[in-house]
Amino acid sequence: MPGIWETHMNFSLRSRRLFKTIAVVLALALPTALAISSADARVGGGGSSGSRGSRTYSAPPSTTTAPGSASQFNRTYTQPGAGMNSAATAPARGGLFGRAGGFMGGLAAGFLGAGLLGMLFGGGLFGGLGGLSSILGLIIQIALVVLVVRLAMSWWQRRHTPQAAYANADAGAGSGPQPNQRGGLGGGLGGFGFGANANNAPLEIKPDDYEAFERLLGDVQTAWSNEDVAKLHTLATPEMVSYFEQDLAQNRARNVVNKVTGVKLLQGDLAEAWREGETDYATVALRFALTDKTLDRNSGTVVAGSEQPGEVTEVWTFARRPGSGWELSAIQQTN
Repeated sequence: MPGIWETHMNFSLRSRRLFKTIAVVLALALPTALAISSADARVGGGGSSGSRGSRTYSAPPSTTTAPGSASQFNRTYTQPGAGMNSAATAPARGGLFGRAGGFMGGLAAGFLGAGLLGMLFGGGLFGGLGGLSSILGLIIQIALVVLVVRLAMSWWQRRHTPQAAYANADAGAGSGPQPNQRGGLGGGLGGFGFGANANNAPLEIKPDDYEAFERLLGDVQTAWSNEDVAKLHTLATPEMVSYFEQDLAQNRARNVVNKVTGVKLLQGDLAEAWREGETDYATVALRFALTDKTLDRNSGTVVAGSEQPGEVTEVWTFARRPGSGWELSAIQQTN
């Protein structure tokens, strides 16, 4: 059977060539992938994460510090067209009445499965559940139970749920760019932001607010470098902390730790400030120096980054709720 052996040998040669090609491509691509991930090692992963209330999907105005545009969010809980009050506080779950599953989704799947089985075994679409009258009666009973449960849950939430951390996002577009160039954020007065709600007072960003922004810039970087999640919870919104935890877990899986030191604000100015309900927002462009390096957890050797300081320009959004200080709500990269 020389023909068969000849075909098999040709196929084997082609397979070996294909595997060699794939190996070469992977060998070339792996360093590039590692370089990209190491360049994005700093707090926030070098991406755009978080929420800006009702303006999450609106680009902040350009400023002197960040004259270009800010990148759209690639990680956010806020749904398009919704404000922070509609943003999820955790990844979407099915729940009791969830669209993607949960009790009602499983029940519907059970009805469909029963109907299909009835058709397959000759009992008709509803044969698996005892006929049309039985299925209609069951649906009516379930609908009544669902109605009662939803009414009870609504009453319970009104009685026991505290006010949402972020107010309903019904504010319209605020004032335009408000450049306030400084060597730091502490000097000079900020601008004003106006919401569409006439009951909301204009939001003034004062010198102590700028000092708080500058302090948060350093404190967040320090807590990130120390992998101090408890401290991060006091500096950022729960949404941002959830992203930080994801990034830290990835670092631990890779057996590395990212260290950001020498953070110094070089220039900053206000892009916009506004109020939604009882929550204040301020989006600020920041240009700062830092030393960003990634170390092996065991040996402490530098595996990515550099000992030399560099410069980064990012757009940070801060949120402030009644009775509390400013918290980091979003980080956006500049284009």
